[in-house]
Amino acid sequence: MNKVRRKWMAVCTMTAMLGAQLSTVRVVNARGANEQGDDNDQGQDNNSQGDSNDQGGAKTATPIKHVIVLIGENRTFDNVYATYVPKPGQHVENLLSKGIIKADGTPGPNHALATQFKLANISPVSYFISTDKLNTPGKTAYAPFLPTPEAGFAPPKAVTRPQFLKDPADSAPPFDAATFSLAQLHEISPVIVPGDLHLLTTGATGLKNCQADPTLPPAPCQEPDTRISNFNALPNTSFQITGPKVPYDSYTGDMVHRFYHMWQQSDCEVNRATGDNPSGCLNDLYPFVGIARGDDSGSNSMGFYNVQQGDAPVFKRLADEYTMSDNYHQPVMGGTAVQHTMLMTGDQIFWEGSGSIPATPPAAVIVNPTPKSATNVAFTTDQRWTKCSDPLQPGPLPIMQYLQSLPWRPDLTPTQCASNRYYMINNTRPGFLSNGNINTAGIAAGTAVPPSSLRTIGDALNEKKISWAYYGGGYNAAKRFDNGSTDPVDILIGTGGDWYCDICNSFQYATSIMGNPVQRAAHIKDAVDFFDELDRGQLPAVSYVKPDSFDDGHPASSKLGVLESMMTRIVDGLKKHDDLFASTVFFITFDEGGGYWDSGFFQPLDFFGDGPRIPMIAVSKYSRGGKISHSYADHASVLKFIERNWFLKPVTNRSRDNLKNPIQTSAHPYVPENMPAISDLFDMFNFSQGEQ
Repeated sequence: MNKVRRKWMAVCTMTAMLGAQLSTVRVVNARGANEQGDDNDQGQDNNSQGDSNDQGGAKTATPIKHVIVLIGENRTFDNVYATYVPKPGQHVENLLSKGIIKADGTPGPNHALATQFKLANISPVSYFISTDKLNTPGKTAYAPFLPTPEAGFAPPKAVTRPQFLKDPADSAPPFDAATFSLAQLHEISPVIVPGDLHLLTTGATGLKNCQADPTLPPAPCQEPDTRISNFNALPNTSFQITGPKVPYDSYTGDMVHRFYHMWQQSDCEVNRATGDNPSGCLNDLYPFVGIARGDDSGSNSMGFYNVQQGDAPVFKRLADEYTMSDNYHQPVMGGTAVQHTMLMTGDQIFWEGSGSIPATPPAAVIVNPTPKSATNVAFTTDQRWTKCSDPLQPGPLPIMQYLQSLPWRPDLTPTQCASNRYYMINNTRPGFLSNGNINTAGIAAGTAVPPSSLRTIGDALNEKKISWAYYGGGYNAAKRFDNGSTDPVDILIGTGGDWYCDICNSFQYATSIMGNPVQRAAHIKDAVDFFDELDRGQLPAVSYVKPDSFDDGHPASSKLGVLESMMTRIVDGLKKHDDLFASTVFFITFDEGGGYWDSGFFQPLDFFGDGPRIPMIAVSKYSRGGKISHSYADHASVLKFIERNWFLKPVTNRSRDNLKNPIQTSAHPYVPENMPAISDLFDMFNFSQGEQ
């Protein structure tokens, strides 16, 4: 759960209870504000060429010697690229091309494709993922307008230096430009270039401050976001976020993005399947599920940016210049941690009991998504672990039955839930602290994952002596905090995995990496180390770069423009070294959609996902020209690219990188004929292009 969200939810609760003095509380995790056999084609195609790799003498299938993966936070493809128009000869599937909106952001002729619904009652009172299965006449479209978009825990005003020093753990951007110097801002966020540090001081909502004590950091209220144009009269479809009162450089509200919630929002039923949407998912309960949870989001999920009016300019420029996918997906329903796990393991983490660690998580942290009543679909227990192989447990059966009904039988893929295992489905901290110590208290409470034996891509690269590193923004400060530092910046960044995202670092869960001091020192680094190495033109073969929560583009706690600054610094840094740029692909993507609505098809692969589309750009000498790739992909596709390029086998015999490459036709260009299937991303490149 997002740090500022937990604090401000507590503030609002105390306001209601006491009606007077407000106070702040210590909170946890700045990410995910509402989260809590070899079928891989590793041969060379006609565009591939064998080459020697300078990393340990390993061969590569292409001229690519370096892969950089930058992972932003919580944006769907349509949220960023709703109005994008590609180069001549290319097609993109987005809100504009589907006629859901017009270029000016107003509703288009096909606006009804984004219509959202609410439910009056639920019968029977059990978890559902298909409204067709409900015995209720109460499913109706929101009318005449959508629910109001909400503040969603976006900051009402900047925190001052004295407020920060008094309560660093509960501070959040923006930071007051009048009381923070550039040097102090740089200390907080050292990877942002000096010319862009001002972005950390701008964008507060100007809405009501619900913090009564002026000496403490500001806290937003749960209230409508009155900045949004026509906030209380929005047609029931997608709407543009930016406007006269919401410039692009603004913090905006967050929304629910948790595992069982997202399955429910998707509203999937095979009887509704079409050629372009064989999953039969309507995606028509997005605001309803969030509102039922009480997450102060309203209709935030239906918002988008408008690149034709100047929003997301770096995202637009890179899409124009390089290759973008409009069929790349978050791999798991839900929030941050599970997406990064799939990106780095091709699988999902499960509870491992041994010694003093019990065989199962504490009962209090096991989810029960049964609605509280016939008129309240909020979950009975909204938690983080599920025994998804057991149809008698609350929750799994409707998903199992749906998967069994699909022609390609995603219930039979290897990454299905193994018997008697409890899987992490919502944000749960690693069992290792940032300094390598065991988080004994967190494991005992079930709020941290016991040290994991799950094999990672890091293990596979190590075995072939191929260099790699994970660069996490704020990692050094988090280590100092875990070692007892009382420096205010270390407290800000390190408290409970707040602004350094420990749940984003899948290697921090792994005993083989984080539990080994030599491996930890060699491979787990700070984002500042990445930029130091980039400046020298000396990068490992594989680099995972994760911004801290100030810079990752997450709604409410960050802004897309700050992430764009980091993207620009990496592209510019690569271009300063001709040889490095010529041998590197820089992948830019997001962990997941963050609860934003998206109009694209997604392919169920197993119990865990896929989910909605998210942006993916490949910046490379061999991916120029503004091409749009339609080949179906998700985070495991990055694994497949690395494995094919360095001639590696899939991470394990059950990991999702075992899936075939998709075969897609002109009749249905976004739907693989051979589902379940995901791309290895090779179609985003022309490896003869660099020689022209």
